[in-house]
Amino acid sequence: MPELPEVETIARDLESTVRGATVIAAHVHRADVLRERTGKAFSLQIAGATFERFWRRAKYVVADLSTGDRLVVSPRFTGALLVEPAPFKRSADDYTCIQFPLADGRTLRFRDVRRLGTVALMAPKRFESFTTAIGPEPLEASFTAERFTEIVRASTRAIKTILMDQRRIAGIGNIYANEALWRARIRPTRRGSSLTHARAAALHAETIDVLRAAVEQRGTSFRDYRDPYGGRGGFLSLVKVYGREGEPCERCGTTLRSSHALENRVTVWCTTCQK
Repeated sequence: MPELPEVETIARDLESTVRGATVIAAHVHRADVLRERTGKAFSLQIAGATFERFWRRAKYVVADLSTGDRLVVSPRFTGALLVEPAPFKRSADDYTCIQFPLADGRTLRFRDVRRLGTVALMAPKRFESFTTAIGPEPLEASFTAERFTEIVRASTRAIKTILMDQRRIAGIGNIYANEALWRARIRPTRRGSSLTHARAAALHAETIDVLRAAVEQRGTSFRDYRDPYGGRGGFLSLVKVYGREGEPCERCGTTLRSSHALENRVTVWCTTCQK
């Protein structure tokens, strides 16, 4: 599932190449991905709007429109926003959910094999309500070690669960929670409230570092993730634990273990290094 680095890559690509383009129409082929609006209302309200800015909030791609509304896209597991240089042609692809023909002759397409992703057109007040329910952004300057420490030490849940809770911290998912905890030498099941200020500060630093490194690599393509031009992320070659259960730890040689006990997601860790 695309996390902060993958969605950041998508948003940056769209910002650099699609910003300023005007939407001629919206052709909705799979209305079940829509939220907030019906297919007809969605098409009517976005037609003629210009993309003024693309950015990321948590795991969502956000497009600011000239109408004042915001287009909010969650790729989830297999969703992709693809930029096609060819003139619009109604797609025969069963996985195409929505096509946005642009006035400059290109087409922006939302494609989702499993159709678990979502597309929503939000008015300003609705977007404000939506975004305030999400935690702080870890790559912003205001996300200090002190703020992070307050967040994690306030909860008795497992530290990995806290990292992945979008209400507490935005954008971190399974891949980068595993990696940050290995780097910080912290056991994923350890209670957040049990961390000392020093260990919480160390985890804060490692979390920021792993996210920045992944953004530089344009994310992780473990299975389905593709950028707007069909490219893959390169961070998989740098992972230390995720997807490596049964292999030796690169620090100490202990065989990495895995479990699905936390949030039914695979957790991989070193029983020797991580305490």
